Amino acid sequence: MTEQPRDWDKELADIDKVISKQQGGTPVPAGTPRGAPVTAPTPPQRRFVALAWFWALLAVLLAVALIVWPFDQACGIRLIFFLGATLLTLLMGGLGAYTSWAHRRGVAFLLSLLVMLLAGILAAREILPRVGYARHALDWTCPPPTPAPAAPAPVPQPSPQ
Repeated sequence: MTEQPRDWDKELADIDKVISKQQGGTPVPAGTPRGAPVTAPTPPQRRFVALAWFWALLAVLLAVALIVWPFDQACGIRLIFFLGATLLTLLMGGLGAYTSWAHRRGVAFLLSLLVMLLAGILAAREILPRVGYARHALDWTCPPPTPAPAAPAPVPQPSPQ
């Protein structure tokens, strides 16, 4: 049972050559550690980084617009528009957080999370009193306008004769 010792480096180099031919790449040099990357990772492309910042800054602008909302959002259609704008801000904040996380932009990610927190607080401030959670309940719809009191009929004056 005498067997010749095997040259593992040579056999592994042959295996690497076969694998690289199947993948269409260049052969990995012998002696390269198995887990080491062959090429350096490429940085994210500029357009993806710019897109991540675009979504994050758009979310910040929408959040500022919610804070300075010029209309009354007490009831009715104005409340629906405000809640729609809040939902849009939440979505833009989520999109900004997703893209900035994917492209490793920490400040943009933090801004997006803060926007989502602010939009959630503003939405909760309007929704919770209307679903019975707050001490003072509010209505979704506006109360009907009260009719103006009828003007009293003029009293006829006796004509002097």
